Amino acid sequence: MIDTDGAHDHSHDHWRAEVAGHHLELVADGAERLERLIALFDSATRSIDIVMYIFDPDAAGQRFLAAMVAAAQRGVPVRAVIDSFGSSDTSDAFFAPLRAAGGSVTFFSRHWRSTYLIRNHQKLLIVDGETAVTGGFNIAEAYLSAPRTDCWFDLGLFVTGPSVAQIADWFEKVHDYTVNSDGKLLILRRLIREWPVGDAPVSWLVGGPTQRLSPWARAVRTDLKRARQLDMAMAYFSPGQGLLRRLGRVARHGRARFVMAGKSDNAATIGASRLLYGYLLRKGAEVWEYRPCRLHMKLIVIDDVVYIGSANFDMRSLFVNVEAMVRIADAGFAAKMREFVAGLEGDCTVVTPAVHKERGTFLTRLRWALAWFVVGVADYTVSRRLNFGLTEHDPRADA
Repeated sequence: MIDTDGAHDHSHDHWRAEVAGHHLELVADGAERLERLIALFDSATRSIDIVMYIFDPDAAGQRFLAAMVAAAQRGVPVRAVIDSFGSSDTSDAFFAPLRAAGGSVTFFSRHWRSTYLIRNHQKLLIVDGETAVTGGFNIAEAYLSAPRTDCWFDLGLFVTGPSVAQIADWFEKVHDYTVNSDGKLLILRRLIREWPVGDAPVSWLVGGPTQRLSPWARAVRTDLKRARQLDMAMAYFSPGQGLLRRLGRVARHGRARFVMAGKSDNAATIGASRLLYGYLLRKGAEVWEYRPCRLHMKLIVIDDVVYIGSANFDMRSLFVNVEAMVRIADAGFAAKMREFVAGLEGDCTVVTPAVHKERGTFLTRLRWALAWFVVGVADYTVSRRLNFGLTEHDPRADA
């Protein structure tokens, strides 16, 4: 169903599953996700803990703040870790009512230093130590509103069950680090390195500025080793050659489907992804570009395993940013998520080899290569200002 603005209506998209004592529910509609989260905060009795990359002082942010203040006034401990770079438009004074009510707000990477561009890119909310919510969404109106052409299309996964204690422990470590050791890279690396990577049906994986591929990405690499089916819906896609070859092997020996962003606030990230389409298409992969609005989700389905969380499949999320991903090993849930991805086809431009060849003039390919370099090697924020003449508008998307 397409609404009047041309965006797919996901208001009825609910994907539920019971896995190893966990209840999982995926909410795709941003407006409903906002109401669900506010209701969760309103019902909190023991704790509210948040780690968030962007917390905007817009209408959605004000509703969240009001719910957090009300909880603190009820005597519920409320703690938030906010990334100072991602939330640079949000003043410290915005959170004064929460602090006055007894809550705490700490900014990650508060001061300029060599580690300043390491972002706390996580999106994680934990209520009463019993329910954890993750996904790619931030606390901002564009992520938490009804489908429209200027929204960010994303997912929120609500998790209850025994593994919530694991991610609650991770929050404690991140909070303690941010309060007491912010900017001390060796301590942060140790937290990432020592985080256990188990094989439970539902487990939480993390990533950060380690000297090699992040732990969550190493788990993905392992799952790809013998994979025969791969579905990926990814906002920003610019992996290195090693992971790209693994994706190609799945496409060549099995089936691989990629849903990429056709719109973004950063045209260079689209160019960086398109540079890699040719390789994937030659290996037999399907490549689609989501067109109704800006795609922001981070969803990977490898055979019977699903990954959902904050991490993109780009160099920053693979090697640098602090990230959290939940890994769910369950054939039934994987089938549901594969069905979800398949259902996006009607909202996508299917990129065939012929379409890709027509787009890829010599000058355009040069721009894609420059975009990949800046996105992968330099910085996302810099690349947003240097789009090399690339545009997010594709005439084929209107067809």
